[in-house]
Amino acid sequence: MIETAFSKLFNRIKGLSKVKKLMMILLLCFLVWFSFFSLPSKLFNSPTSFVIEDANGELLGASIAADGQWRFPYNELVPDKFAKCITTFEDKRFYRHLGVDPLALGRAIKQNIKANKVVSGGSTLTMQVIRLSRKESRTFWQKFVEAILAFRLEFSYSKVEILALYASNAPYGTNVVGLDAAAWRYFGRSPEELSWGEMATLAVLPNSPSLVHPGKNRSLLRDKRNKLLDQLFDQQIIDKSTCDLAKLEPIPARPLPLPRFAPHLLSRFKNDFQGGKEKFTETRLRTTIQLDLQQKVTDILNRHHVNFKANGIENAAALVLDVETGNALAYVGNVINADEESQVDVIPAPRSPGSTLKPLLYASMLTEGDILPNTLIPDVPTQIAGYTPENYDLGYDGAVPASRALARSLNIPAVKMLQQYRFERFYDKLKQLGVSTLKKPSGHYGLSLILGGGENSMWELAGIYAGMARILNHQSRDNGKYAPEDIHSPSYSFINHSDGDNSGPLKDNGILDAGAIWSTFNAMEEVMRPGEELLWQQFISTQRIAWKTGTSFGFRDGWAIGLTPKYVVAVWVGNADGEGRPGLTGISAAAPVLFDVFRLLPTGAWFDPPYDKLRKLPICRLSGYKAGKYCEMIDSVWVPKTGINTKVCPFHQLVHLDRTGQFRVDANCESPELMQNKSWFVLPPAMEWYYKSKNQYYKPLPPFKANCEGAEQGFAMEIIYPKNGAKIYVPVELDESKGKTIFSAAHRNAEARIFWHLDDEFIETTQSFHQIALSPKPGKHKLTLVDENGERIEIGFEILQK
Repeated sequence: MIETAFSKLFNRIKGLSKVKKLMMILLLCFLVWFSFFSLPSKLFNSPTSFVIEDANGELLGASIAADGQWRFPYNELVPDKFAKCITTFEDKRFYRHLGVDPLALGRAIKQNIKANKVVSGGSTLTMQVIRLSRKESRTFWQKFVEAILAFRLEFSYSKVEILALYASNAPYGTNVVGLDAAAWRYFGRSPEELSWGEMATLAVLPNSPSLVHPGKNRSLLRDKRNKLLDQLFDQQIIDKSTCDLAKLEPIPARPLPLPRFAPHLLSRFKNDFQGGKEKFTETRLRTTIQLDLQQKVTDILNRHHVNFKANGIENAAALVLDVETGNALAYVGNVINADEESQVDVIPAPRSPGSTLKPLLYASMLTEGDILPNTLIPDVPTQIAGYTPENYDLGYDGAVPASRALARSLNIPAVKMLQQYRFERFYDKLKQLGVSTLKKPSGHYGLSLILGGGENSMWELAGIYAGMARILNHQSRDNGKYAPEDIHSPSYSFINHSDGDNSGPLKDNGILDAGAIWSTFNAMEEVMRPGEELLWQQFISTQRIAWKTGTSFGFRDGWAIGLTPKYVVAVWVGNADGEGRPGLTGISAAAPVLFDVFRLLPTGAWFDPPYDKLRKLPICRLSGYKAGKYCEMIDSVWVPKTGINTKVCPFHQLVHLDRTGQFRVDANCESPELMQNKSWFVLPPAMEWYYKSKNQYYKPLPPFKANCEGAEQGFAMEIIYPKNGAKIYVPVELDESKGKTIFSAAHRNAEARIFWHLDDEFIETTQSFHQIALSPKPGKHKLTLVDENGERIEIGFEILQK
């Protein structure tokens, strides 16, 4: 049957004349072109402005398009007021025609003939969309083409979509294109918020934007607007009072500046879009920022910046993250000054982090079972392979609990801890946590890594701390297991953001243990708040915050990072060009800003202890180690479960005293039945030397009884500085004389004498206070110390020429 029909059709075509065949071919070609090729897949290809909105759709900022136009991206939402205004003014039968309005065309032709010039084009809104997209000269032929393409457009797009295309691309005078840009440039609000008078003004503008706009022929513009308002009233779209009030509204005088609530985030979005870093499909982005919080954080930075500038500190930045999602709630990349440095977005910029990595090392060592929360860490003069760290106050505690070392941000204990943990392991741990700014091998940074020797960004650091808080928050949800998705970078958009739900397989072990994180946050909470000392602990309503400050070498960067179970706040203060300033520290500059920002945020409960990841162990109160058999003061403490593997307290030992308890003895000089056996807390000599001055309860070991032949050897004396293998550079004094190096040692016996020898040549004898100043020649030397009991210590060191 089908074959018969095709045969008949073919025979009929075959019998046609050549002219008719040619006409059929041309008609077929036209239909193919009309259906598939007459309209491009994308009508408008002009560059658009980069636009960012807050989480609720409020405009945060926009940049001008590449061609110098204020042209927002296509917006499919057309306000009802605009639809009514524009159709009433431009195309009354818009919803009834198929792209071309014969009545309007006929009226336009009649008016043009009568006036002997073009006074009306008769174009429908659909035809105007075609004209705006093609940008061809206005001729009768082009009008004919526009009519055909408008008819075609009606088959591919709905009326609402055609209105949206028109609203997004209509010219509004000067360099303003599209309804969205015009609403902000002329009225400082979004189109949805415009009144009838304002919307009517924008509806009549595209009719002749080069002749009539807010900066030109304003009276004519007012007349056109009022005429449209009368038409809206006549069609009962608005009532009489609305019409009269709308006519009283002023015509805008000149374009207004667009909002600049997050200029650095706008620049970042633009760079990320052009660099393909994120899967952005258009130049408009709804961010995760909360406008109200953004403005308040900006105000706080600006208020503090007045004081910063007095010290020559020009820049500051702040970031607020939501812990659950990692979304940025406030993003202030810098304060706005007249200088070029204020254009720098500090948040993603690599900077020296100061001490802000110390909690990560503390948590890592707790995770691996290398320490317990209060394990005593040495705090004595230290030199390691030519590297000499110093505490901020230039003092020494001898030994300090790890948690207190973290809370006080002591540098020497941190270096000692990293030396034990190994910087290579810590470098790898940072990479696992998401640090991408360490571009060189671990050996390049060495032990200085823990004191800010590398570079990190606020974006990544805040993200790491948010990830740690997320791990702790999700322990109950994940039944004590770990979701790898909890460790992820922050985000400033809703595109591919984490919604907090676990989608992957859970693991038995995490990058950081939940028990270790909980202990770390507790240690960070104990830091004294600036200006409040310890009084804040007396107020129940005060938010519990785990926080850490950092100061880079040369006072170039001041940091403060704090967190609660719901929020992470990071603050940086400094000069973007790297200039250091005296007194620029994290505690004095960044921390006050941090707590002002936290006062803006809702308070809540503290982290729940992850009891599945904790164990209650007997801990020696004095040393912080697992209690040994000679520890007398023992506390039962919740510690990370890996703490089971830590070693027993090495500082308690059993000592034998005579019947008076004043001297140590052994079996060679005292009968066992006359001895007193006591447990004694004993630190190595160098640690003891500094520790006893800070801890009044510490009791040095009693001396051995006279003529007691069993006096111990090899544990009574220790060289504090220099250490074996040290390389020392001695600078020249101001008077150009050769400088000297201070050598120091410690002895358990406060009255002991030490005999000093340099290169086997006797130098000096010291008693009680064991320090001497020497000026050895450049080269390698040997230092020998001998006490009056014959105990001997020998080390080698080198004096550098330069």
